[in-house]
Amino acid sequence: MTVANILTFSRIILSPVFVIFYLWYAGFGISIVALPYVLLGILTLSELTDAFDGYFARKFNQVSDFGKIVDPMADSISRISCFLVFTQGPLKIPLLLIFVFIYRDFMISTLRTICALKGVALAARPSGKIKAIVQAIAIFLVIIFMIPYTLGRLPIGDYRTICIYIISCAALYTLYSAVDYFYAHHKQVRNIIQNKETP
Repeated sequence: MTVANILTFSRIILSPVFVIFYLWYAGFGISIVALPYVLLGILTLSELTDAFDGYFARKFNQVSDFGKIVDPMADSISRISCFLVFTQGPLKIPLLLIFVFIYRDFMISTLRTICALKGVALAARPSGKIKAIVQAIAIFLVIIFMIPYTLGRLPIGDYRTICIYIISCAALYTLYSAVDYFYAHHKQVRNIIQNKETP
């Protein structure tokens, strides 16, 4: 277990912590007013582990095939967990909207696995890195707008509408990143489907 992998696993562990506090904050003695600050703390810690696991992996030459697989998996688990839990509670974001994030990660992970089994490594795209940033910003904004809502300064209808727009924008870019990824690698994928050697 390298430092980078420990940080990656800690991000996976933080995902259910965020969900548990979001859903059952009262059971932990947390007031509704304090809840967004607790959630922001968990999110910040999670995003810091995402930033530093890659840094330590490169700095201490700890880059590994295991890390290359687990790191994107941890990203998917942490961010999709947040989006899924937003379908509960006061927000009740439409589940159909969240499926965009789930399907995108599932399809690309499956494609990369199939190609890896054929000995072909599909490189990450810049749009994928931007997608991760956009999703993180969307989650932070949802929690930030929770602050005026919990203080009674933002009606639930307005809060929900704002969050749907925010998550919709993130979903649209997520969809674009999927199209960009498939388009960039369509030749390799086609060759593998046709059992041809990739260039």
